[in-house]
Amino acid sequence: MTYPVHFRKKVLTKLEEGMSIRDLADKYDLSPTTIQQWKKKLEPKPDCVRKPFKIDDQALRDDVAQFPTDYHTQRAERFNCSAVAISKALKRLGLKVKSSRSR
Repeated sequence: MTYPVHFRKKVLTKLEEGMSIRDLADKYDLSPTTIQQWKKKLEPKPDCVRKPFKIDDQALRDDVAQFPTDYHTQRAERFNCSAVAISKALKRLGLKVKSSRSR
């Protein structure tokens, strides 16, 4: 959870007025380390920007519908990626492909 900047400023203002970090931590139910980090850097870290997925979701759905019994390696060749990437994409989309392995 990220605290808003105005709340951070309020806590740091109290710190400058003479309250101890430990007292502020108890009063606002924060960790003393959090307050010390706010002293170093007031602004929160920006959100991480992830790169887009290489495998198109709709294309993978269509491929599974067209070739329901193919192995991940066969799909990987068609999508020019690894079998692990296919496995992760199928899991992300909530698609289950029946395995033809006998036990």
